[in-house]
Amino acid sequence: MSPADLTAVWLTLKLAGTTTLVLLLVGTPIAWWLARSRHWASGPIGALVTLPLVPPPTVLGFYLLVLLGPDGALGGLMLAGGLDLLPFTFGGLVVASVIYSLPFVVQPLQQSFAAIGEQPLEAAATLRAGPCDTFLAVVVPLARPGFMTAGILGFAHTVGEFGVVLMIGGNIPGSTQVLSMAIYNHVEALEYEAAHRLAAGMLAFSFVVLLLLHTLKRGRPW
Repeated sequence: MSPADLTAVWLTLKLAGTTTLVLLLVGTPIAWWLARSRHWASGPIGALVTLPLVPPPTVLGFYLLVLLGPDGALGGLMLAGGLDLLPFTFGGLVVASVIYSLPFVVQPLQQSFAAIGEQPLEAAATLRAGPCDTFLAVVVPLARPGFMTAGILGFAHTVGEFGVVLMIGGNIPGSTQVLSMAIYNHVEALEYEAAHRLAAGMLAFSFVVLLLLHTLKRGRPW
């Protein structure tokens, strides 16, 4: 592969790793609240979290570009606070990827939390365990398959992103050009051999991801 392709691969892995870490940190409390809450707002919030699954990725990318741009609400606040704008930066890619991949992390975690039931939590309460101790010592071990599924899906979905990162990142070589964009550029330039090398790697990666998910679902040891 060319140095530009290697840079795109490294940038993609860096983006996917960073996004997955942020998604697990942000998605865990959201999923826990959605699984446990009976508040009326849980319905609208759940729909909002799932919303990125429905419209085309370019729609989400466009509104993020507007919102984070110099004339947008958040972009204007960042400029007023002396901060750099996020569009066409790696930070912008992370923000867009977190929002776009949030359902792929929240939903597996929410299902795992809901499947735990009340009995383990009540048993921990009788032993005078606090909420944090109960969550770390009881909920996290029982929901381990959900965390693994969420991490795999979040990482894999970020690797395969195109529309959202193109809108917010601008396809800048060495800065925001990820693997999916590099493949698109090779195809546009009729460089099919180079495109094939990258695309075949993504197909192999996709197969490994699906194999891991099926193995996890069937309860086999890793």
